[in-house]
Amino acid sequence: MTHASIPVDVFNPGQVFACLGFLEAADLLLRNAVGGFDWSKESEVRFEIRAEDSRNPFEVVLDFLATAELHRLAPEGYRDPDAREADSPIKKTEGSNSRANSAEEVPLCTVKTFPAPEADRLALPLRLERSGKRLDVSHWCDGSSRNSFKLYAGQQRSDEIARQMIEAIRKLRIKHGTRLASDPFGATVPVGGSSFKFDARKSWTSIDVGYSPDDQSHEVEASPVVEMLAAIGLEHARPEESGKREVSYGIWGVALPLVLARPALAGIPVCRPMRKFRFVLDLSGKNKVVKFSQEEAIA
Repeated sequence: MTHASIPVDVFNPGQVFACLGFLEAADLLLRNAVGGFDWSKESEVRFEIRAEDSRNPFEVVLDFLATAELHRLAPEGYRDPDAREADSPIKKTEGSNSRANSAEEVPLCTVKTFPAPEADRLALPLRLERSGKRLDVSHWCDGSSRNSFKLYAGQQRSDEIARQMIEAIRKLRIKHGTRLASDPFGATVPVGGSSFKFDARKSWTSIDVGYSPDDQSHEVEASPVVEMLAAIGLEHARPEESGKREVSYGIWGVALPLVLARPALAGIPVCRPMRKFRFVLDLSGKNKVVKFSQEEAIA
């Protein structure tokens, strides 16, 4: 069993969600992964993962993100509304192995079960796939009773956001090599208007900064690893929402399997010690944006 850890800013909600995303992916790729937070040094909180493999779980997950094929998921019979695609839609049957993503369109994969009542072209769920390993990313179109926690809005497309984040992760791996796995959240890049809105370092409103960076084509630094892994982390878990866009989440101080880490993220006291944080979702145009949090209490 291998053991590795990374630094995390627990006051940045996106980084905490991304920690669970790392655990979700590590459990898929390496089996029987457990993870938890170590705040014995308050100046450098770390997230630790142990898994049944000799490889560094953070490096394995980053490698998967950088090399997996990206697909859009849609229910059987779905056709893209774009007239150019109506006659010859790009489709593949579930489980087939198309190699390269088009420069203009992420390939479409039809599935028998779909998470939402209907398919939204701008918010289709996604699948990352490599060597028979599949990781679905679909929390924003959750048709269950849970809040979808969808933050991005307008004409932003889920597949375009994911493709941009994955391409940025590829470039970071080329630049930093294996060192990226030692501090994956610390490596930031200029990110335009398209993102999942999880990294609090990118969160801004016109009132905060006095103008709109997007209108002036000013890019703000953020972590593509946080953006992508946070989306993965929310696949089977949600922070707790209450009041007027008030959101709370928890971190746990022992190594937990996913079955317990998921409710722990919502602040449910599944173990001791635990800590709980709260923040308010702000609005930037039609988008909701994550802000830095404040600690509520130690359970």
